[in-house]
Amino acid sequence: MHKMIRRVALAGLAALAVFVLAPSAALAQYREFTGKIDKINDKKMIVDNRQGDKVTFDKVPDAKVDDTSGETKKKAWGDLKNDDWVTVKWKMIDKPRKAYEVIVLPPKKEAGEDL
Repeated sequence: MHKMIRRVALAGLAALAVFVLAPSAALAQYREFTGKIDKINDKKMIVDNRQGDKVTFDKVPDAKVDDTSGETKKKAWGDLKNDDWVTVKWKMIDKPRKAYEVIVLPPKKEAGEDL
């Protein structure tokens, strides 16, 4: 009888642990990359972080575009243009990288630009 109670208790704790730990593990897989759009087309974009890194992101069908720049409201992938500053959210496990969310940022001044 005690063995059965112990097994049921352990199974319950294991099930509870899966529900508690699984969402945090899934969220930890997302990464962010911030930079200026170097090239963009209907299927992918290249983002340059101005520190020597250029990263290519493929578009996913339900890619979310969120505009925080306040100037022009960009709501879709087609509204994005070269030289827009963006933060792209992608998953570390994807090969090639896929853009799940694109956050449009206010334009940044380049180093050495006249004020």
